[in-house]
Amino acid sequence: MSGVWARARWADAWPCLPFLAVGLIGTEPAATYQPDAARPLDPAAYTLIVIAALALAGRRRPGTALAVNGAAVAAYLAAGYPFGPILLTVPVAMYGVGVAWPAGRAMAVVAADLGVLVVALFAKAVAEGEESVTAFPQVAIALAALVAGMVVRIRREAAAGMRTEQARRAASEERLRMAQDLHDTIGHGLAAIAMQAGVALHVLDRDVAEARHAMEAVRATSRESLDNLRAGLERLRGDEPARRGPAPPGPGLDGLGELADRVRAAGVELTVDVQPDLGLAGPVEAAAFRIVREALTNVLRHAGAATTLVLVRRDDADLLVEITDTGAGTGTAAEGGLGIRGMRAQAEQLGGTLEVGPLPAGGFSVRARIPVEARA
Repeated sequence: MSGVWARARWADAWPCLPFLAVGLIGTEPAATYQPDAARPLDPAAYTLIVIAALALAGRRRPGTALAVNGAAVAAYLAAGYPFGPILLTVPVAMYGVGVAWPAGRAMAVVAADLGVLVVALFAKAVAEGEESVTAFPQVAIALAALVAGMVVRIRREAAAGMRTEQARRAASEERLRMAQDLHDTIGHGLAAIAMQAGVALHVLDRDVAEARHAMEAVRATSRESLDNLRAGLERLRGDEPARRGPAPPGPGLDGLGELADRVRAAGVELTVDVQPDLGLAGPVEAAAFRIVREALTNVLRHAGAATTLVLVRRDDADLLVEITDTGAGTGTAAEGGLGIRGMRAQAEQLGGTLEVGPLPAGGFSVRARIPVEARA
């Protein structure tokens, strides 16, 4: 801990060292060109030079640094010492205030410091017998340093605001993605429950065992949907357990078997043909799974007891995902809903495409093409 503190102090202190060196080395040569100075250089003058330079080390407290620097420089000038490199420390101290403080506060403090310095300049002029003194160059340089510091501060605040806005936008997009995933998951579960309950009601009077099987499927699907809803809401709310743990992995093609069993239990004749060893990246697998799930949800909602085929295979550099059904009402009902838009967004987000439409012989087709080396 002491080493970290020492490094931090050194990082604050080192910028003052060049001004200290220039002040100690360059003041005497500067004084040779000012024979009319009211007071020659002495140990007190060099003490003020050291104080003015070392004050710049207090960058974490720019107000204190400016006050100490201003007092040392004003005392140096009022005493009648010759002009020298000590004046270079003044704009640096004012720059530090401009960077660290709001504009109004910084300008008020700098104005007070400049007032003291101008009074000291007039005192020096009186001591040297001059009738007038021009403080404009010193004031102009100091104000330019203050303005430069304020510009740096404004740019930093703008950059910080931009980063905050980008983080907020990214968080909103992530929440929207989670909400879409939650919609797809729960929508599929509810559609499966509705179909399974319909099967149970249909066979209740003539096949109690089949009705019981359908109701058990309803119970299992409803429990799974409730668990998914609870987990999704925790992630959307940003609850503490969800923040501490790693983000849950996205669904993959290995979940198609369970998905297919749930759809078959709802009375849909379903065939799933997945090419083995596809070697897909996680985002591509997740998008393919979500497209299949949403397409099957539309089958459950609109197609009735249709025959459905799911094909997932590689086509050179693309992954092809195709879902076809023989239902009569899938197309007109599904095309106007959120499901098609959600599937299209899944494909386009990875640089792919989605085509949907009725089949010539009846039924409906969903066909997605996603680059295997997808760009997120």
